[in-house]
Amino acid sequence: MITPKIRKSKFSKLKHQVKSNRYYIFWAIATISVVIGQIYVGTGYRQMSQEIKILNQTITTQIKELF
Repeated sequence: MITPKIRKSKFSKLKHQVKSNRYYIFWAIATISVVIGQIYVGTGYRQMSQEIKILNQTITTQIKELF
């Protein structure tokens, strides 16, 4: 029994490559978005931490002045 060879057309190969290219572009954009979000949240957390530290020092100073 002879099995016929199935050839993929150039269109089929190009279509697969376009999907592959879009796949990598999507994941690159998603990864960059996550990293930028983490930097944004980290910066906000650091600012909040500094503000709480200043507030704590102010309260401690005022309590010491009372006693």
